[in-house]
Amino acid sequence: MTGTGLIWLGLAAVAVLLALVIWVRMPAFVALLLVSLATAVISGIPLAESVGVVTGGVGKTLGSVAVVVGLGAMLGKIIEESGGATALAQYFTGKLGRKRVVVALVIAAFILGIPVFFDVGFIILAPIVFGFAAVAKIDPLRIGLPVAATLLTVHVVLPPHPGPVAVAELLGGDAGLLLTVGLPISAVTVALGYLAVRRFSVEGIERAPSPVEHAGVNEVDNPPSPWTIIGLILLPIVLIMIGTTSAMLMDADAPGRSVAAFIGSSPVALLIAVLVAWVVLGSQRGWNRQESSEVLDSALPAVAVIIFVTGAGGAFANVLVESGIGQVLSDLLANSGLPLILTAFLLTATLRAAQGSATVALLTTAGLLAQPIVDAGLSSLQTTLIMIAIGFGGLGLSHINDSGFWIVTKYLGLSVKQGLKYWTTVSTIFGVTGFLVTWAVYALV
Repeated sequence: MTGTGLIWLGLAAVAVLLALVIWVRMPAFVALLLVSLATAVISGIPLAESVGVVTGGVGKTLGSVAVVVGLGAMLGKIIEESGGATALAQYFTGKLGRKRVVVALVIAAFILGIPVFFDVGFIILAPIVFGFAAVAKIDPLRIGLPVAATLLTVHVVLPPHPGPVAVAELLGGDAGLLLTVGLPISAVTVALGYLAVRRFSVEGIERAPSPVEHAGVNEVDNPPSPWTIIGLILLPIVLIMIGTTSAMLMDADAPGRSVAAFIGSSPVALLIAVLVAWVVLGSQRGWNRQESSEVLDSALPAVAVIIFVTGAGGAFANVLVESGIGQVLSDLLANSGLPLILTAFLLTATLRAAQGSATVALLTTAGLLAQPIVDAGLSSLQTTLIMIAIGFGGLGLSHINDSGFWIVTKYLGLSVKQGLKYWTTVSTIFGVTGFLVTWAVYALV
């Protein structure tokens, strides 16, 4: 199939998928698999290989998502059932006041998101978002959308996240300089993005039940201390921070690096946190081991849909990659003759929209632009700003082929149509805002 034909096929696949989910009301899991298979076959992928491409996409996505979502849901569930979310929300709402709650959680998300992957951070904070929303009588979307966008901003721009680190390596940049310059730009982006999102009217939206919908309204006698809950939330984050920091600062053959990397991996860090919560909160509430285990097990059915739909989204993304649709789009933009920093942003945004993964979009763009950046003779600061622009290109246009889209929308109780209207829009506002701030700095240097 020609390049133009592939582009039209990609657009048609997205349009059919949206029609099936929004108007036909077909289950998202079934619709994603159906459209993925059809797109694979029509694009020219052999019949014998098309099923493998689809199931391979499911496997690659669930390999990183299923364990994290499951353990994160367990941690949130036991915090909720113990009354911890209520205690935490009541304590800080009383200290900060209702009007400062959203800002405080956005700031917390910015800080906590630096060492923690986007999906892990959002799953950990989701019950806290609903807890604060219930106690402060704020619509959870008013908190959840900017918190998610903040976590994603940090994830695509700042080291030690893998995408920005890999971009720095591919472009011969300095990860330390990227962190130094990217941190204030990201902070300004989050502040401006939050001010824009505040203007959204989200009150009264009909939402589906969320796996953590009742967090914050589960009041119990003698709830755990807010500081105990903070400790349980920070435990996996600190462990992950140890792992990522050791990878950056320690030699590859250093004896402690492998241990730090092991306990700092997201699955192990969350597993440790779940075990600690199982013992600490179970003992504090007077539950026996069986009762504590039942609380943890009860979290899994609620997130089963999230896991399966996320996997199917990975299948669709993999088909778009293997069919060559993303490569055709990137070739068109790379040869457009636009300013280098604008090309970096648009190319990454196009790849992000085409195949879903922000990290893949970042790495592909960096690979395509590595030689043009060398040929342009840019300073280290200019190169760093282009790296930041690439990051912001991967921030926006989160939609149905992005696993993060399904995690955010399902946890917030949004339908596909609502997710496109609110989450896709919010992520794009943050991405465009960040790029414009970066371009303004680039123009000054």
